[in-house]
Amino acid sequence: MSSTDAPDLPGPGTGQTERSEPRPEPREASPYVELDRAAWAELAESTESPLTREEIEALRGLGDELDLDEVLQVYLPLSRLLSMYVESAGRLHRKQEEFLNEPQPPRTPFVIGLAGSVAVGKSTSARLLQQMLAHWPQHPSVALVTTDGFLLPNAELERRGILHRKGFPESYDRKALLRFVIDIKSGREEVQAPTYSHLVYDVVPDEKVTIRKPDIVIVEGLNVLQPARVRDDGRTGLAVSDFFDFTVYVDAAATDIRRWYVERFLRLRETAFRKPGSYFARYGAFTEDEARAEAERIWDTINGPNLMENVLPTRSRATLVLRKDPDHSVRYVRLRKL
Repeated sequence: MSSTDAPDLPGPGTGQTERSEPRPEPREASPYVELDRAAWAELAESTESPLTREEIEALRGLGDELDLDEVLQVYLPLSRLLSMYVESAGRLHRKQEEFLNEPQPPRTPFVIGLAGSVAVGKSTSARLLQQMLAHWPQHPSVALVTTDGFLLPNAELERRGILHRKGFPESYDRKALLRFVIDIKSGREEVQAPTYSHLVYDVVPDEKVTIRKPDIVIVEGLNVLQPARVRDDGRTGLAVSDFFDFTVYVDAAATDIRRWYVERFLRLRETAFRKPGSYFARYGAFTEDEARAEAERIWDTINGPNLMENVLPTRSRATLVLRKDPDHSVRYVRLRKL
């Protein structure tokens, strides 16, 4: 027992209580385990990467902010953790089958929900995890679906007078998104999701992506962690997040996300906005100052309020949070305790 652990005892020959070192303040109990970048990266040292070095290098093209260290130190241990969860779900399915004492339908796909703000890098995280998870031999089939396809068509948003609130919860066909996830978790052989074109800034009519019983489905979007709404009759309905097996929230300071959004807008002004048929073609002719001012206006009136009102409040619902620094690198990981 160290001196700081020992109880106060009378000092020899004094009859008085000997002064002990002050006890360290206990850390406040938390339902999360928080690991800084270095501690999280150590978890990958004993994990063999499912990707070759060439494949990892190729993944850098998924995002300007992504580098080799980020892949190895952050996403390699995360993909291994997710793989363990998938394997555990398989074992639990077999145990349930034994418990029920009769054959059960095959295990349904493991569904991962991935949320975060516009411009925080969640799409890059989702695509990277899709490719890394598919390289683990236990689950080679990994599908990725973005909720953009479940946005209401622009014509419908205009009819409702909410085109300026595109990306807010009310701008989605929430019933269709909920039905899609329920169909996935019901084990349907084939499920379809609508597609979205960022070039024309709208849902593509009659174009679907078909998913045929993958091992894992990643559902990525702004509002996928939203809780269930309370109906007019006071009852609580179902939420998409009710059917997720694991959830990830990509986090950063709002000031950093705003800056990243403006920087991305300026890059798109030189690239995608200049493509024929682009919904944002008018921005391609803007000067840099005009484009910056427009990006800041859009953020301050649409994306920023949506982040603060709807997206950020769902962070505490995530199983795991990736917190980014101003340079886009992940600074720490917060994982919910089991």
